[in-house]
Amino acid sequence: MSAPQPIRPAPQSPVPPLPLDVDAVRRGAWVRVPSALLRTSRPRQWVKNLLVFAAPLTGSELTARQFEARGGSALGGAALAFVVFTLASCAVYFVNDTVDAERDRQHPRKCRRPIASGELSESTAVTVAGICLAAALTLSLAAPGYGLTVAVTAYLVTSFLYSLGLKHLAVLELTLVASGFVLRALGGAASSQVPPSGWFVLVCSLGALLVATAKRHTELAGLGAPAAAHRPSLRHYTASGLRVAQRVIALAMVAAYLAWALVERDGRERVWHVATVVPLIGALVRFDRLTSRGTTSHIEDLLIRDTPMILLELWWLVLFAVGFAAPAL
Repeated sequence: MSAPQPIRPAPQSPVPPLPLDVDAVRRGAWVRVPSALLRTSRPRQWVKNLLVFAAPLTGSELTARQFEARGGSALGGAALAFVVFTLASCAVYFVNDTVDAERDRQHPRKCRRPIASGELSESTAVTVAGICLAAALTLSLAAPGYGLTVAVTAYLVTSFLYSLGLKHLAVLELTLVASGFVLRALGGAASSQVPPSGWFVLVCSLGALLVATAKRHTELAGLGAPAAAHRPSLRHYTASGLRVAQRVIALAMVAAYLAWALVERDGRERVWHVATVVPLIGALVRFDRLTSRGTTSHIEDLLIRDTPMILLELWWLVLFAVGFAAPAL
């Protein structure tokens, strides 16, 4: 008796692949790429560029009467500086994210950035950075003189050097981050042709250094020991040391601001300027409390999304506006 033959499955015809909707893929790319470009340009960070309006509004000896005559051109120059620094900062963000792509992939929040996640190619990012850089420098030439061009060029050079390696050097990297804020203010002053006072530059410098120091503290406290893997300069800091430095800088900022208020020539404007010290101190105390706990969120969100902080900022703005208009009343 012969052995039973094994049952072989009947041959099946191959399943045809699903048709690829090329148009749908292309439509998806048209949506994804602009979205990735926009997110890499960090629109929420553009608020930093409002510092270009600081000089024509607060940083000079421009009185309310003078502002009536020159305010339009001064604000127009500051608006040009805002566009220039927005384009320049976008170029910096694209280059920075390209350089940091590998390290960002190990970060709990930054791993979702378009370049780190592979949503945006590095070649596209570098190309867009070049376009933004060229547009910023070209537009800066429309400002009177070369002050804005010098300021934005200095900003670009220091920012690129920071991205390419200087950010790993403790203390120096803090001053480079702070210099970006100061150069924005000086660029706005140059473009609006309103000379800033020395006190204005000092207060801006201390405020910028305060934000940079607080940012490092929140990173170190929020990530703990692994923080140095994402930002090597953090291995040279301690959380307690950064907190002490932050408070010393805040005290120095208040002292400089008060001195600036006391040198006002007009008595009525001086009273209101001194009064603005109260909401300033309140804002610094609130900022100190918000940054006391570790977080991986953007430090700028603490300034523009916290309700008590917003109220203190509005209080300061109202008092300053009244003092600014006092000589004309």
